[in-house]
Amino acid sequence: MTTSSDRLVEISGLRKTFGPVAALDGLDLAVERGEVHGFLGPNGAGKSTTIRVLLGLVRADGGTARLLGGDPWADAVELHSRVAYVPGDVTLWPGLSGGQCIDILARAHGRVDESRRADLVERFDLDPTRRARDYSKGNRQKVSLVAALATDAELLVLDEPTSGLDPLMEEVFQQVVRERREQGTTVLLSSHILGEVEALADRVSIIRAGRTVTTGTLTDLRRHTRSAVRAVTDRAPALHDMPGVGDVETVADEQGRTEVVASVEPDAVGRLVGALHDAGIHTLTVTPPSLDDLFLRAYAGHDERVDAR
Repeated sequence: MTTSSDRLVEISGLRKTFGPVAALDGLDLAVERGEVHGFLGPNGAGKSTTIRVLLGLVRADGGTARLLGGDPWADAVELHSRVAYVPGDVTLWPGLSGGQCIDILARAHGRVDESRRADLVERFDLDPTRRARDYSKGNRQKVSLVAALATDAELLVLDEPTSGLDPLMEEVFQQVVRERREQGTTVLLSSHILGEVEALADRVSIIRAGRTVTTGTLTDLRRHTRSAVRAVTDRAPALHDMPGVGDVETVADEQGRTEVVASVEPDAVGRLVGALHDAGIHTLTVTPPSLDDLFLRAYAGHDERVDAR
């Protein structure tokens, strides 16, 4: 049973308006200690506003928000020493070197592990002697990542953290996050790169128009979503009236066998495989829904609000 002490982030019924726009409209979010929690939604869904409330940068209009057991607004100074934050658009001091920027940012996050800092600088292929004004967007992002990941912060709040990074550096980022999770660090990861979230997250929350649409592990979310099926059989299987099976298409190939495409609900997989076996199965692939599929399903049939927050 999960208790309040196991949750580093607890948000319930959170509300925030900017003029006539409701950025948050009763949002719920819980991040458990030691997990990587994916926080998903399109632009305007309320992700950044939620993070700003958690960091004490804006005050909520209603609901409750708890960060590390404290009030993000009233206890901001104390809480910031236990939290490391990486934004998606990093601004540095142009006249300082990258190393100096790392030192300033890291000190705001708490105690720095100097050996880890040196290791991260090398792994992210960052030249800390260059002036920040000469850095590309990707290198500015590396500075922020090194500063946050080098600390012993209890919670990492990462908002589009790999913005501007190339695929090689994205892989390094994923490796480092996995290592920090193994060390007990908790991560709240907001990213538009669904593959990144799918590779890292223990649980996922998807939000829409300032409210939580669904939350759970990928396994939990997939239990309510159809998997894609492709098979080759000797003859056409009897699938069209089978409960839990839909989108059935059958096409004869050049060898006279039948190529089968369908979708199947989790509790109907056994019946489907049995019918394919009766039809003389040659090949079978069952592909569970990806995080992209789950995300699109959460938004199916709904208009997305755009408010730049």
